[in-house]
This record gives sequence, C-alpha cells and structure tokens, in this order.
Amino acid sequence: MKLFRELLIILIIFFIGETTSKILHLPVPGNIIGMLLLLLLLLTNIIKVNQVETIAKFFLDHLAFFFVPAGVGLLASLNILKDSWGKILLVCLLTTSITIAVTGFVVQLLTPKEKK
Repeated sequence: MKLFRELLIILIIFFIGETTSKILHLPVPGNIIGMLLLLLLLLTNIIKVNQVETIAKFFLDHLAFFFVPAGVGLLASLNILKDSWGKILLVCLLTTSITIAVTGFVVQLLTPKEKK
C-alpha cells in the first residue's frame, strides 16, 4: 500500500504539472513543471522525503528503461537524421564540453579551499 501511495503522490504532481502547462500555454513541458513542484514541496517539507523515497528509488534503479522509447524513436527517424549527423555530433560535443567546464567551475566555487 505504501508503494501505491507514493506512486499516487508522484502521479498527482505530474498531472498538476501537465495541466498547468496546458492551461497556461507555457513553453515548458508539464513534466518539468511537475519536477519543480515536487522540489518545492520537498524543500518546504510539505512532502517528506520518506513519503516518496521507495518509488523514487525504484524509478532511479530502472532509469535506463525509460530511455528505450527515445532510442526507438531515434531509430525510427534515422532517415531524417542521417543528413544532419555532423551537426548533431558537433552539438553533442559542444554541450558536453560546456557541461563539464561549468560543473568543474561550480565544484571549485563550492569546495572549500584547504590551507597549506
């Protein structure tokens, strides 16, 4: 029953995010709004971590499974993507490099310096 209750909490928040996105015609997907709403609820202790911990761990443990539809979609659109593979590769390399650089910079800012 605990698992069902946790799943219900996550699904309600997801539904609220999707509904908000549709009603307000926001350019942000509803699942992102739902995640931000969940973060806000967790930070304000309206929802406690232990109220969604089991289902969140389940989703994280099976995260790779959720990428299967995206991979199948890419394979189905391969004829469209084959003309743009160079641009896609360039964008992937640039965004990966930028992400690594920004992450390193933020870690250096947040990590306390040791005195020698």
